[in-house]
Amino acid sequence: MTAKKISILGCGWLGLPLAEAFVRQGYEVHGSTTTPEKLTLLAEKQILPYQIELNTLELKPENQLFFDNEILIVNIPPKRNSGNNYAQQINNLQQALLRSTVKKVIFVSSTSVYQPALEEITEASTLDHENAKELLEAESIIANDGNPWQTTIIRFAGLFGSGRAPGRFIAGKTDLPDPEAPVNFIHLEDCIQIIQEIVKQEKWKEIFNACADEHPSRKVFYTEAARKLQFPAPTFEAKKVGKKPEKLISNQKLKETLHYKFTFPDPLKAL
Repeated sequence: MTAKKISILGCGWLGLPLAEAFVRQGYEVHGSTTTPEKLTLLAEKQILPYQIELNTLELKPENQLFFDNEILIVNIPPKRNSGNNYAQQINNLQQALLRSTVKKVIFVSSTSVYQPALEEITEASTLDHENAKELLEAESIIANDGNPWQTTIIRFAGLFGSGRAPGRFIAGKTDLPDPEAPVNFIHLEDCIQIIQEIVKQEKWKEIFNACADEHPSRKVFYTEAARKLQFPAPTFEAKKVGKKPEKLISNQKLKETLHYKFTFPDPLKAL
């Protein structure tokens, strides 16, 4: 029986354990990195390694096999203060894919594309075209209806889990705003399982919000996150009177479409 094949562009904090999970499922996994030193690590984990840089992407002979698989997972988040470089990177990727055999793409995006709202945020909610312009442009490029592949976009909430503690950078800070605002997080293990379910169930041409069920307040969550790390607790401004727009991400479509039950439905209990 021929091994199932999949390519993962970007084997970083999420991409590497995702690649390992697919290897355990019997896939032949092709994984990319921009770092030459990481090629050996990928090979040791039974991931076929490629060094691919989207800024200067060319279909070199040594990279051709990476794009010869039917399914591609794009896990290259934009860097902060990158200007318009990220959209150009995804445009370069699009041009390479037009000369490839890829038929199905999963594009890892973020719930940062949404504007705050007074109601729960769904996949149909208003998008933040000012502050998330670059990411939305990248989504539009990779999911263009004229492309000869089908794209599913996953908009992940704040990612946490192994090696990424959400309380680290906020511990000890003072007078933080919006103590009662809900937080939106998702654990690494759920991210991996959701991507695997999309591939397994062949849910293409979709957009999913991926966020844990529960949304504790910023004050409750970050105070507990700091305590777990044995760091000084942050302090918050006094609660403001009156409701204002905020982000409370709904995962209802994902749960109903994939019949998915979260491993870590409450991020507070997963710290």
